[in-house]
Amino acid sequence: MHSRDIPAHRSMPWGTALHQYATAQRAAGRSAGTINLHRHYLRNLAETVRAPWRATVLDLVDFVSREGWAPETRKSARAAVRGFYRWGHGMGYLDDDPAEALPPVRVPAGIPRPTPEHLVAQLVARGDRLGFMAQLAAHGGLRRGEIARVHGRDLVVDVLVVQGKGGKVREVPVIDRTLLRRLQRVQLADDWAFPNGLGGHLSAGHVGRMLSAAMPEGWTAHTLRHRLGTAAYAGTRDLLAVQQLLGHSRPETTQRYVRIPDDAVRAAAAAAC
Repeated sequence: MHSRDIPAHRSMPWGTALHQYATAQRAAGRSAGTINLHRHYLRNLAETVRAPWRATVLDLVDFVSREGWAPETRKSARAAVRGFYRWGHGMGYLDDDPAEALPPVRVPAGIPRPTPEHLVAQLVARGDRLGFMAQLAAHGGLRRGEIARVHGRDLVVDVLVVQGKGGKVREVPVIDRTLLRRLQRVQLADDWAFPNGLGGHLSAGHVGRMLSAAMPEGWTAHTLRHRLGTAAYAGTRDLLAVQQLLGHSRPETTQRYVRIPDDAVRAAAAAAC
């Protein structure tokens, strides 16, 4: 086939394709975080594939099998590639979807790693914004991006309305009185809880780095969420309630956040005897 016989869209540059795809994702209600994550992986793919609509199955398999990636990263990259080429096929840019043949990625079950209670107590006792962030993670179960976006208008009496992943909204009861007072002060100011000085709020990455830097190596904003999941389950034995509190779509995900209490394991062993 001569170059003049190749459909024009087959030579579409990556920049144009990514712009169109991001627009389609926004129209579908995808969050800015999801759009940016997909763009990150697709830009990596663009380093080895000259034009998006000329990629082969082997190109995509080579990309997803990149050395050094953890299973979670590999699975995330596969999801970005699948979504992009499914959209391209639907738009008529491709006769066949090359990503359809990508093998599924198996992710080993995670091990719950709740932040130790003495570290949590030290963090939440702080009167600065870092203590505020720690409370939102350890007592409210908020992700770092959710912490960054807390605004005064999100508090309704004693319930915090959280804008979660994928645009999902959940309600988190604020039981801790210190945390409630902190949120009420933000409500009175009608501002972001963690402003960046430029009219917006801190980034998720900035919040995560602040919390990690305040704890010994290995403990993060995410392990503070594990602490919430573990403590909430220990007090209720209600996995579905904990799932709703953490904002998970599936109970299987919540299980990876919950360390089963020792007394529950002993009770199960005793029941078997």
